[in-house]
Amino acid sequence: MTESNEANIEFQNTEIAFSYKSDKELRKTYRLFQLMNNPGLVKIGSFFGSILAKLPLHVGDPIIKETIFNQFCGGVSLLECQSVIDKLHSKKTLTILDYGAEAKETDEDFQATLDENLKAIEFAYSTSNVPVVSTKLTGFVPLSVLEKMQSKEPLDNFEKLAKERLEERFLELCEKAYELGVSIFVDAEESWIQEPIDELTRQAMVRFNKERPIIYNTYQMYRKHRLDGLKQDFEFCKSNSVILGAKIVRGAYMEKERKRAEEKNYEDPIQPNKEQTDLQYNDAIRFCLEDPDRISLCNASHNQESNALQVKLMKEKNLANDHPHLNFCQLYGMSDHLTFNLAAHHYNVAKYVPYGPIKDVIPYLIRRAQENSSVTGDMGRELSLLNIEMKRRGLLKNT
Repeated sequence: MTESNEANIEFQNTEIAFSYKSDKELRKTYRLFQLMNNPGLVKIGSFFGSILAKLPLHVGDPIIKETIFNQFCGGVSLLECQSVIDKLHSKKTLTILDYGAEAKETDEDFQATLDENLKAIEFAYSTSNVPVVSTKLTGFVPLSVLEKMQSKEPLDNFEKLAKERLEERFLELCEKAYELGVSIFVDAEESWIQEPIDELTRQAMVRFNKERPIIYNTYQMYRKHRLDGLKQDFEFCKSNSVILGAKIVRGAYMEKERKRAEEKNYEDPIQPNKEQTDLQYNDAIRFCLEDPDRISLCNASHNQESNALQVKLMKEKNLANDHPHLNFCQLYGMSDHLTFNLAAHHYNVAKYVPYGPIKDVIPYLIRRAQENSSVTGDMGRELSLLNIEMKRRGLLKNT
């Protein structure tokens, strides 16, 4: 990163980064991140967290809620999220709502997920602080059906019906979003089910992205050739005279992807190293900034260099900090030094706020704890920034 990039925004300004936390909240966050900096404790905590979440009568919920849940989730319901949304808004930061339920398999569960997504869109419509709702198409259909669709295997009657229901549910969701002017981020999934998701999302863009970006696809740049996919989708959208909605991420399924490729003896779809991922990611940001009128970008990254790159390019191209197609996003509970320093300079920035019953979001919470262990380096960064702010406030001696 160049000195000029750093001069644009001082991302290490911890006073701004943690200004929304009281001394008590800062101490609590610092202690939690200290615990999560120990991979052994994370492993033990993940095991017992899964057990606590399954206990009858929700007896384990208070323990989970007072620790990792409150750090990374907005609440168990949309109503509970309101205080988080208001707090973020007070720091010029928007909210992206994400119903965190995963691994559902019954049609009743799929319908319940759709109903919750529709409620989230209506909730978002009622407040200008929630411009986007995130959804996973695996919340509407069995994984096995998507896998068969991608491999072009014939579907049996049950699977054909499940595919039809997926298309109907996604269309209903998109129509509601279009009607109310709320955008949808379609999350990326594993490589072996991603192609049908891409296709459904492209078709939705053609239908709903004519006037403004309603539908966004997600591009995982730790996968090989995803920059090519992004460019192809742009040409497709351009030929159909619609705006491409592109959420750029690094990715979340690396170990699972590599293990499956080895077991099934096909080429590893993941970049050979972090450097190649970073190069492709930053090239994707550069590509989107080439035509910001026809590409609506969400730079969803916890990488300081990638955020600084977009800031630099926007300045070079004389693009307004609050250009409606140029956005940043980080997960709630993480990378506050990026989010709130961007917000302080009037960039469009949001926190991705998961919510839902504790038993349903526990897989998400365990991933957050594991991904932010000291092995990834993320926890060391978070802890070091918290340490700086604790010292600045004169609180470190009291922890």
